[in-house]
Amino acid sequence: MAEEISKTAGDPSAATAAATNAAKSKWKILRPNSLRWIPTSTDNTIAAEKRLLSILKTPYVQEQVNIGSGPPGSKVRWFRSSSNESRYINTVTFDAKEGSPTLVMVHGYGASQGFFFRNFDALASRFRVIAIDQLGWGGSSRPDFTCKSTEETEAWFIDSFEEWRKSKNLSNFILLGHSFGGYVAAKYALKHPEHVQHLVLVGSAGFTAESDPKSEWLTKFRATWKGAVLNHLWESNFTPQKLVRGLGPWGPGLVNRYTSARFGAHSEGTELTNEESRLLTDYVYHTLAAKASEELCLKYIFSFGAFARKPLLQSASEWKVPTTFIYGMNDWMNYQGAVEARKHMKVPCEIIRVPQGGHFVFIDNPSGFHSAVLYACRKHLSQDQESSHQEQLPDGLRLV
Repeated sequence: MAEEISKTAGDPSAATAAATNAAKSKWKILRPNSLRWIPTSTDNTIAAEKRLLSILKTPYVQEQVNIGSGPPGSKVRWFRSSSNESRYINTVTFDAKEGSPTLVMVHGYGASQGFFFRNFDALASRFRVIAIDQLGWGGSSRPDFTCKSTEETEAWFIDSFEEWRKSKNLSNFILLGHSFGGYVAAKYALKHPEHVQHLVLVGSAGFTAESDPKSEWLTKFRATWKGAVLNHLWESNFTPQKLVRGLGPWGPGLVNRYTSARFGAHSEGTELTNEESRLLTDYVYHTLAAKASEELCLKYIFSFGAFARKPLLQSASEWKVPTTFIYGMNDWMNYQGAVEARKHMKVPCEIIRVPQGGHFVFIDNPSGFHSAVLYACRKHLSQDQESSHQEQLPDGLRLV
């Protein structure tokens, strides 16, 4: 079982926070989870994370990293909040061999760092692995989301990540982002390329725009009554998380049906074991049902159909960090966006496709995903560590 240590970075408001937590704990005693309409809390999320990661073999440290109350010199708190309360990024750091390169992992929309639970042990044998819950998700602080534009929303992600990096005193790291986390990682690397050695984008969103000729199907679909309804829900910021919360005590059942289907009966690769399924379902429920925050970003970053309002393709010529794209063979996110972006990049760029994997390729086919990551980062790994894996493309993977 992995050893888990919890610590909170010190700050002047610690006494007040402790008193607040004590009051909350007293209220929890009076009103247990079974009597709540939405049976969750931040404490429940952290506890579910601990249970999920208990199946790992690699020791790790869990901490709440203080990122302050807003970007330095800005009048904007995280964000437009009247409170100067410090915010925290939930972080797990795994034991690693001395001298191992640092790999920072960023989850996608509606997920949290625990989604990488099938990867931590294998990757920690070669990297110093650090995984985070982005601000507003998972076990991190969930400030009110009041951004009103694409620019403000991107700043929410980029600036909070940069403050986290400063607090952790990190530089010269490999940055891996999945899906929406890939979009965030790419935007961060565009603004702060000096800190990123290599960029690994897994099923990354955000490369195509609605104006792309291939999106004609969307225009036609919007003209139907179903399309009009779905587009209205999108622009109204209706999220899957709202549905889970609205179902109250029936929410866990809905999440269980989703995880059992997506990572079980309809898995693109290796199905979850019964224990993995049970622990992941519990974890996913608590991360989805907690207070709404960053989930409300979606309509400001993407239009209906997941087309980026500020596509990364437009910035491809400004790329300064060597990049590897990784896609599952059955990923619904089209890898052709990466192919098009590569034409405009002036830095080394590879595109790897992994068999028996969908959008969650790191869950569907963990071993194939690990091979792809090791191949992508081969120049940063010690030559005396399984060097044969670093020179040739592993069997089953495909370079585009």
